[in-house]
Amino acid sequence: MTGLYEIRADYDAHTIVVYQAYAPAIAEPALAAGRFVPPFSFHRMTWLKPSFPWLAHRSNWGRKPGQERVLAVRITREGWERALSAAALTTGDPGALARAEVHVQWDPERSPRGAALNHYSIQVGVGRQLIRAFNEEWLVGLTDLTPRVRKAAALVHAGQLAKARRYFPAERDYPLPRPLADRLCRGS
Repeated sequence: MTGLYEIRADYDAHTIVVYQAYAPAIAEPALAAGRFVPPFSFHRMTWLKPSFPWLAHRSNWGRKPGQERVLAVRITREGWERALSAAALTTGDPGALARAEVHVQWDPERSPRGAALNHYSIQVGVGRQLIRAFNEEWLVGLTDLTPRVRKAAALVHAGQLAKARRYFPAERDYPLPRPLADRLCRGS
């Protein structure tokens, strides 16, 4: 997928990294266990963001209350594509969205300074029906990126964008099967 709607991500042959930001009360037990454990909620949708710049913007560089810890969540590509195959667009049919196990929305990608860019980044909401699979079958590892995010934020705020980008994970266009890409971008 290239163009207006892009899934840009850090991935390899078997896994993809998505980002999430949590309060320390959720992040610390998850990091210690190597997977999500209470007080993480298995009863509400959890949003996966493969774009590091978008997550940095959304969490205000890990300074937004309740989003102080930024985690890199490495999951299997098989699980990621299973989630996308079960998705309904948030801008699509409300009935289909209400029945969907996964929600997909497209938001403007962000520059390091937070400005909206002219292409869109995917956000994937995994519903209650699949959260256990996400945690027990798809999850490969968790990494605390908070120190890295704070260093990048300090450099961005100091106007040193080139240096800040060194702390950004390498992301590139994620290849989706054409029918899935066509369905996810339709009507966005």
